[in-house]
Amino acid sequence: MATHVASHALNLSQVLSRQYATYHEVTGIAIKTDNKNVKAEEFKEAILSCKHSVSEGMSLRIEWKKIQSQEVSFVYYNGEFTGDLKDRAEMLNMGIRIRNVTRKDSGTYRCEISVKSEEGQRLGEATITLTVLVPPTTPICVVPNSAMTGTVVELSCKEAEGSPPSEYQWYKNGVALLEKTGMGSARTANITYTMNKKSGTLIFNTVSKNDTGEYFCVASNGIGLPQKCSMKRMQV
Repeated sequence: MATHVASHALNLSQVLSRQYATYHEVTGIAIKTDNKNVKAEEFKEAILSCKHSVSEGMSLRIEWKKIQSQEVSFVYYNGEFTGDLKDRAEMLNMGIRIRNVTRKDSGTYRCEISVKSEEGQRLGEATITLTVLVPPTTPICVVPNSAMTGTVVELSCKEAEGSPPSEYQWYKNGVALLEKTGMGSARTANITYTMNKKSGTLIFNTVSKNDTGEYFCVASNGIGLPQKCSMKRMQV
């Protein structure tokens, strides 16, 4: 009788141990990535890694989704890639490699791994942001041909392709204009304009004859070569 009880206790212990081990493995799905913020130059490749801690032999289901403008779409589903990644992507273990990335590939990607067990289906996920880096194109500059003394005059410079967004530097007669910071050399230069490197605007609150000259703007974002618009003359 004692032997039977001991045997029963041992079997129960083994069952509980197996249940606990399975539960621990399933609920302990740790999904991680080597890089949560991936940056890749346009037309090169990007690798989005996804790793898990699930034991070998367990039934896994892997899906990749893209989240953009609050819309979720499948990237990898039911063992194959979808959409425009169908011929440009491949699996790297649980991660993915995207070849010839374009600016349209930028967005948030989510790796989802699910496991079936006696307790039901468990899910783990990792989120990765992909930013495709794009050099600037030639900016469009708007410079008035003429302006009246004492009036407000605005010059503009803009390009829309660069990623990250470009910054802009204005030049007059081939010399870079200073930002109006209110201190140091900018103050002693007696600057009468405001240059915004983020928006690309150059504003003269009270333009004078001294502002007559040849103007052009350069757009740069650290990717590829800076681009400039053609020089234009403003006569005051």
